[in-house]
Amino acid sequence: MAAPIRISELSCHYGRLRALTSVSTTIPTGTTTALVGANGSGKSTLLAVMAGTKKMSSSRIEGLPRNVAFVVQRSAVPDRLPITVREAVEMGRWRRRGLLGRLDGHDRSVVDGALEDLGIQDLAGRQLGEVSGGQRQRALIAQGLAQQAELLLLDEPLAAVDEETALRIETTIRRQRAAAVTVVLATHDIEQAARADRVIRLDGGTIANDGVTGRPAA
Repeated sequence: MAAPIRISELSCHYGRLRALTSVSTTIPTGTTTALVGANGSGKSTLLAVMAGTKKMSSSRIEGLPRNVAFVVQRSAVPDRLPITVREAVEMGRWRRRGLLGRLDGHDRSVVDGALEDLGIQDLAGRQLGEVSGGQRQRALIAQGLAQQAELLLLDEPLAAVDEETALRIETTIRRQRAAAVTVVLATHDIEQAARADRVIRLDGGTIANDGVTGRPAA
């Protein structure tokens, strides 16, 4: 089994605003970790640092895999982005194929599987901006699955989605964990957090509590 992800004394700023202060934690491989806390507590920033999209002011992070999938909130994606649902999911293969690389049969099979896992294969030809918010969230998560990453980061995956979409997403998270993928998600959903292996509560950019949930192993 791969080494756990170890974060030591992580600090991060947005200009003069300190978003994270001396955050230290260990995330075991093949587990699901929920980040909880109020808006502005640092959940999304911690995910962005782990994804490499936000620079840290100081820290040492060990054990990060080379292939990391980061699924942002659907509100971060422009409504008028001129791509189909399938094309959005195919972006998950760009890391392996390159922006201009042609997808082969294996790539297409991976994309098909991701669409099916999230129950949106019938929407593949629709414009991403034309589908509902919940369907778009499924497409973004399917894009993350298509990367076949060892670490899957999810920012508020259940925010403002219907019951069917929430069930699909939760089933997908369980399957990823069963496949030994490490999942870290930011959430305001108390029930979703309780289903994780462990919960990290952030408050004002620092860790207020870090512990296992006591849930049975799946």
